[in-house]
Amino acid sequence: MKPKLSQWKELLAARHQPKAAAGELEAEAGECRAADVPFAEQWRQCGVVPHSFAGDYCLVRETVYPLDHEHGRYRLGAFYEVHRRWQEAPFSHPLSCRGFAVGDLFFFDTETMGLSSGAGNVMFLLGHARFAGDCVIVRQHFLPHPGAEVALYQSFLSDVNYTTLVTYNGKAFDWPRLKTRHALVRDMVPKLPAFGHFDLYHAARRLWKGRLDSLRLAEVERHILGVKRNDDVPGFLAPMMYQAFLQTPHPDRIMPVLRHNEQDVLSLIVLYIHLSIQLLDANQLTDPGEQLAAARWLETVGETAAARGVYEQAGAGQAKEAHMAKWQLSLLYRKEKRYDEAAALWRDLLECGVYWKMKAGLELAKAYEHYFRDLDEAHRYAAAAYEAWRSLARASRQAADGEEREWRKRLERLMRKKNRPGK
Repeated sequence: MKPKLSQWKELLAARHQPKAAAGELEAEAGECRAADVPFAEQWRQCGVVPHSFAGDYCLVRETVYPLDHEHGRYRLGAFYEVHRRWQEAPFSHPLSCRGFAVGDLFFFDTETMGLSSGAGNVMFLLGHARFAGDCVIVRQHFLPHPGAEVALYQSFLSDVNYTTLVTYNGKAFDWPRLKTRHALVRDMVPKLPAFGHFDLYHAARRLWKGRLDSLRLAEVERHILGVKRNDDVPGFLAPMMYQAFLQTPHPDRIMPVLRHNEQDVLSLIVLYIHLSIQLLDANQLTDPGEQLAAARWLETVGETAAARGVYEQAGAGQAKEAHMAKWQLSLLYRKEKRYDEAAALWRDLLECGVYWKMKAGLELAKAYEHYFRDLDEAHRYAAAAYEAWRSLARASRQAADGEEREWRKRLERLMRKKNRPGK
């Protein structure tokens, strides 16, 4: 209780101090006076200044980082090299910043009172970072009390002149909630800009959903980016800490949340760097799972030439992912009607276990029936694939009558075609 009583004593003193003592703060914040801001001096010592608008205020904190600042595995300045490489990349991709200037990307994260999008769940902190020449500027707009949203969004939107958001699950969470809150005050503040959007959550999910138990940003930081946070507050405590701050609005009560948000924003920068490298250097990745996932992603977005090269590299290894890489590459060859190359991969896969004997044997049976026109080989591969299927069905005890009929129908058709006169 003693610290809490001490903070209230400071609050009462701040509310009753003479207006004349507020001159310095008025110079910094326009309309806002020291008497309007509880613990104004403590905020100033934390690098936080008030932003006044429409008879109320929000609080703004700015932190500047040099480009050689290391956050986990990367220097922040590595973004410049990634940006340059995207401009020269031989393929396009949804994560590519080709055509954007470095300063166009806007790394954005929020803190809210809850996960739902209801009107009662205010966003009390809007944090973002941008590159400005030889530094990174992190700026945070903080809501000192729920009635100050007009000042908060006027401050935020007056500061935002970027063209592309970079978030973590921002498409589903941060930006829709910001739009909901903005709608309540839209007649008094600037319009929301029309942003492009890089949502890094979806990229992380494509690459690491089979590797990580959770894809929360904290887990990606720990296991992928090498970020170690000391004395950090867990994100789920932020709403409770904000509630406590509203009762006693001392900076000490909420600064840990601001520092947490600041680290989140920096993590977005290094996560974008790392994901970009995963794609730009996919041929050289040492983790076969990541290499296979990168190749699949390239194929999904239509970059089959780039995907083919990565599949070829991944298929040359000995890990189990090499079998899947060969399989995916064979399907690409089949789509391009390169049946000789596809068949060579399928024959390799025949030796990789019962499952692949079934999958590859069936594709070989189809190819020899319809493309190579060799019914004897088609029947031989179909029979081998059928036996492999039966073995798997017995092991799993999930044999389906419909599947059984399809296999037998294929074999019977091939046998009839083989025995047809003139064949």
